Amino acid sequence: MLHIFFNNGGTIMWVLLVLGALGAAIFIERLLHYHRAQIDSKEFITGVKNVLRRENQMEALSICDATPGPVARLVKLAILNKNLGNKSVDDAIESAGLIEVPRLETRLSWLATIAEIAQPLGCLGTVLGMIKMFRAMQLAGPFADINVLSGGIWTALISAALGLALSVTARAGYNYLIERVNNIVLDMEKTSTDITHFLFDSVHDLNNNH
Repeated sequence: MLHIFFNNGGTIMWVLLVLGALGAAIFIERLLHYHRAQIDSKEFITGVKNVLRRENQMEALSICDATPGPVARLVKLAILNKNLGNKSVDDAIESAGLIEVPRLETRLSWLATIAEIAQPLGCLGTVLGMIKMFRAMQLAGPFADINVLSGGIWTALISAALGLALSVTARAGYNYLIERVNNIVLDMEKTSTDITHFLFDSVHDLNNNH
């Protein structure tokens, strides 16, 4: 059945197929990346704080190094800069966050672009199919055979359907990944605030123990 669609879909069908494969690859790669990056931040920060209460900074840094994702990197940065003061830690975390967020959003714009152009490309395929049909009608004159015209109709309908399906799918995938990014960013903000308060505002402030 599929070979019938591709044989009758025209050139645009193959363009949409390539875009669909690219979009699927981007979605899967980003999904796996976010799965690794999104940790149980509450459990992670609790473990780090418990170690810091024992004044074991090296073990805390080791936990950060062993934990993937931007949350752990920001916590490590806060620990390394704690002797410079609260303001320096806040500035370092803010600067690092400006680097981490674009990393999370890498290639998402490609998926958004696919969602935007797939439907117009399907419409282009529809127009080309109609052109093909009317050209066949002109050449055949009053004796136009329905089988001759059907090729143009196939191209028009298949291209429109595939373009619309790809656009909807890509948009849904993009929105889902954006939600994952937002959740990770929220974890980054909460954890950064938590570790900063722990280091400078709580009764367990390490500086007060020296």
